[in-house]
Amino acid sequence: MVAVDKTDYPTVRRMNFGFDAQPPTNRYFADGSMVFSHMIALLSAIFPPGEEIFIRSVSRYKDLLTDPELAKRVAGFIGQEKTHGRQHRELNEQLAAMGYPTAYFEYLLESTERMEKFLDKQFPSPHRMVKLRRFFLGFTVAAEHFTAVWAENILKSPQIQAMMYDPEIKNLLNWHALEELEHKSVAFDVYRAIGVPEKTRLRWMTFAANFGIPILVAFTWLSIATTDRAGRRQPVRILTETVQMLRNPMWKGFYSDMKPFTNPGFHPDQIDTTALMRRWQKELFGDEGQLRTHRK
Repeated sequence: MVAVDKTDYPTVRRMNFGFDAQPPTNRYFADGSMVFSHMIALLSAIFPPGEEIFIRSVSRYKDLLTDPELAKRVAGFIGQEKTHGRQHRELNEQLAAMGYPTAYFEYLLESTERMEKFLDKQFPSPHRMVKLRRFFLGFTVAAEHFTAVWAENILKSPQIQAMMYDPEIKNLLNWHALEELEHKSVAFDVYRAIGVPEKTRLRWMTFAANFGIPILVAFTWLSIATTDRAGRRQPVRILTETVQMLRNPMWKGFYSDMKPFTNPGFHPDQIDTTALMRRWQKELFGDEGQLRTHRK
C-alpha cells in the first residue's frame, strides 16, 4: 500500500462560483457536445442527493469509531460533501433554466432520503437494521471509488480541461474532483473499522463497474429525449456523440481503472494520487491559485 499521511485531514473550503450572477451561456457547454453536456448536467443533478446519502451512511457510525484520527477525517469528509451539494444545487438551478431536467433527477434520487430518515428515527441505534445500513455504506464506498476514478481522469487530462467551455463549470468540477481525491479513502476506512464483510463491498463494486456507465448513458438519452427538442430530432448525432464521449479521457479505460477495487484486500490508497492532488491544491488554492478569490 502507498504510504499516505492519515493526519492530512480533508479541508473544508466554503466556495462561491457565482452561478446566480453569471449563469452558463452556452447550452452545450461541454466541448459543444449535446450528449456530453447532458451527462455533465445529469451528474450535477444527482450529486446533491447522492452526497447526502454518503453523509448519512458514514454519520451513522461516528459514535462507534475509536480512532480519533479517523473521526477527524470523517468530519472533514462530511464538511466537504455538504459543500459539494450546496454548490451543485446552485449550478443545477441554472442548468434547469437552460432546459436540463436537473430538478427531476434530483427529486428521483431524493426518494431514498425519506425512507432513510424514517428508519433512522424509528431505529436510531446502528445495531438495528444492520443489513440495510451496511447496504448503504457499501454503496457509498463503491460510489466514492467511482468518483475518485472520475476525478483522477478529469485532473490528469489536458483534453478534458479543454473540453469545458464554461469557465465556472470547469472551476466547479476541478474543485470537486480535487476534494474527491482528498477524501477518497475515508468511507472505506469507516467500512473497515466497523467490520463490514468484504463480500458486501465486492458485490457493490461489481455492480458499479458493470452498470455504472450504461446507467448514466441511458439517463443521458432520457434527458435528451424529454427536454431537448432539437436533440431528439438528431439520432445519428446522439449515437455519434455518445461513442465520442465514451472514448474521451473521462471514461476511456474506466472499466480497467475500476477493476482493482474488486480485488480482496484492496485499499484506495494503493492507487497513488498524491502528486496529482498536491499539484491541483497548489494550482487552485496556492498563492496564485485559480480559485483563491472563490473562497468565502
